[in-house]
Amino acid sequence: MEQSSPGTVYLVGAGPGDPDLLTLRAARLIASATLIVHDGLVDAAILAMARPDARLLSVAKSRSRHSMPQDQINALLVQEALAGRDVVRLKGGDPFIFGRGGEEAEACHAAGVPVEIVPGISAAIGCAAQAQMPLTHRDAASAVTFVAGQCKGLSDQDWSGLAGKGRTLVIYMGIATADAIAEKLIADGLSPATPVAVLEKGTRRDARALRTLLADLGGMIRREQVQSPALIVVGDVVLRGNAEDRLEAFAAQMERLS
Repeated sequence: MEQSSPGTVYLVGAGPGDPDLLTLRAARLIASATLIVHDGLVDAAILAMARPDARLLSVAKSRSRHSMPQDQINALLVQEALAGRDVVRLKGGDPFIFGRGGEEAEACHAAGVPVEIVPGISAAIGCAAQAQMPLTHRDAASAVTFVAGQCKGLSDQDWSGLAGKGRTLVIYMGIATADAIAEKLIADGLSPATPVAVLEKGTRRDARALRTLLADLGGMIRREQVQSPALIVVGDVVLRGNAEDRLEAFAAQMERLS
């Protein structure tokens, strides 16, 4: 009996949330897919673009439910593809920026399954753009670094080289550890008065851009009851764009800290 050719696994970036920010390639694949394996960060409006008979399988991670372990997700993608089915693996942002797309691609390659990577606008790019906050600026930052802020390895991370004059630091998944991150940055030499922003649910209708000083990061997150998904931006670029109003607000905050 002749064995059928494997299907293709498409690792597709769904962008930061707004369906209008999907690439054309991503939109076409979502609209034609018969199987979509998606994360929890994918907006419902994007999933609604799928064909009516498509199978939508959530592997979302949340505190209220057990999520599928990564090795099981890898195995699922391989299993479906080896059965001859194409799979759209839909991820928030870009598959290769904190999306574990590299791990999934490696698992598929090892099993002889074809893979196509469809880039998406990463959360840092999309959310900062909505807030009109440049991540680099000739007068403020010539370098930008993306880091993950989960607890694992947080204390061992060398933060001193990640932020400071002429640099922007963007922290993904750092809301729950914001106090520890701020303490570590200050301990490693960053000024407590460094401007920071929290970009909550960026590009969506309920998005918020909140600004404060590094020393007040955790306090502001609690006062404003910030919810994930949210990014933390550290550096002078936070003051760029409509800078006069922001500078007045920061001056008042710096007085309170002094």
